[in-house]
Amino acid sequence: IRHHAQGVTLTSAGQDLLSRSRSLLVHAKELEVSTIDLSEKLHGRLNIGCFNTLAPMYMPSLITKFLKANDEVDVRLHEGTQLDLISGLKDGRYDFVFMYHVDSTHAFDLELDHMTLLYQMPKIFISPNHILASSKKISLKKLITYPMILLDIEPSREYFLGLFRKHNLKPWVYYRSPSLETVRGFVASGMGYSILITQPKTNYDYNGYPIKVINISDDVEPGNITLSKLINRRQSRLMEAFQKFTIN
Repeated sequence: IRHHAQGVTLTSAGQDLLSRSRSLLVHAKELEVSTIDLSEKLHGRLNIGCFNTLAPMYMPSLITKFLKANDEVDVRLHEGTQLDLISGLKDGRYDFVFMYHVDSTHAFDLELDHMTLLYQMPKIFISPNHILASSKKISLKKLITYPMILLDIEPSREYFLGLFRKHNLKPWVYYRSPSLETVRGFVASGMGYSILITQPKTNYDYNGYPIKVINISDDVEPGNITLSKLINRRQSRLMEAFQKFTIN
């Protein structure tokens, strides 16, 4: 489709053809390599997408271990938002993506295959100086009277606000940031609490200020970390090996 003064964009049929063509090129390259080297070693390049907040915690260890076991493989990591990742899968830029998949987010489910790797419950992040910091568990109803620091990036934003909506509650969103570490920094500085799924092993922010993590007393929906791929994408031997390595 040609847009005046804006170039052209592919139709949905064109996007599907582009994705299939890229898949065929990957297999052609793999076949070329296999005729040169008939050993069991893996070759080629993998393009992996990962949700912004997940990448620092999981990707360095996973990719390092995979590359040590397969020293002739090239793995390229691309960090982005959920929409970026899904778009990358659909147009063939990414072979796999790591992202959050929750029941309230059904978009693109008919086109994507989600393999659940981890179930994670949301937690309350709060300053040790907060009035509620001594609690072992805190209800969502009790939280709404205190300022909230919201992780303002999809699907996180909709997921966290949805936790309250399902209990007919509305949080007092005092401040927002699309950065996980910035949110944790505001929490540690005493501006307010936050609810997060990604839980770094250290309970300190970048400046060394402490953060306390407390369970939610209500029944809330977990966040699932998935390895996702396009259903109609034909997998190469390298893709199959990476999928097996990740799940195991």
